[in-house]
Amino acid sequence: MAKYKEQLQRVWHKYKAEHGSVPATAREAVAWGISQGMIEMPEVDPLDKLASDMSTALREEYATDKDGRRYRLNHAVRVTKGGVQYTFWAIMKDAAREHMQKAFIQRRGQIVGDCVQLNTDVEAYNAIHIDQQPIQMLFDFRDDIEERKFGGEEAA
Repeated sequence: MAKYKEQLQRVWHKYKAEHGSVPATAREAVAWGISQGMIEMPEVDPLDKLASDMSTALREEYATDKDGRRYRLNHAVRVTKGGVQYTFWAIMKDAAREHMQKAFIQRRGQIVGDCVQLNTDVEAYNAIHIDQQPIQMLFDFRDDIEERKFGGEEAA
């Protein structure tokens, strides 16, 4: 998989070199890469595509509880067995506590990982652009959570 991703990264960088350093969509870059013979249209396994689409649909399904809280209905737990990663889905109201605890811990870990990478990216940007005022990033989300809980910007 790394080889494939590296190929896509090469297409992106060659696209940017030819078209200049302006924001562009991934779709524009891959269409250009196909037209240049750098990549081919993939053959897609229909079951893999449907399973991926279902995972997206499950992740985006919400319900509202009796107190008016809109919550994610389906929760996933990733498990590796024999070197293969599986994702097991469960509906919250029917899920065992152990499944939900693992799902919440894994999601929290993803959030922490995103924050660590965001912090690294901000530090790197600030180091590259030393002549500009540094971009500051706060990672205390308490106020953001409270604001969104009560209908603030981009409420859940």
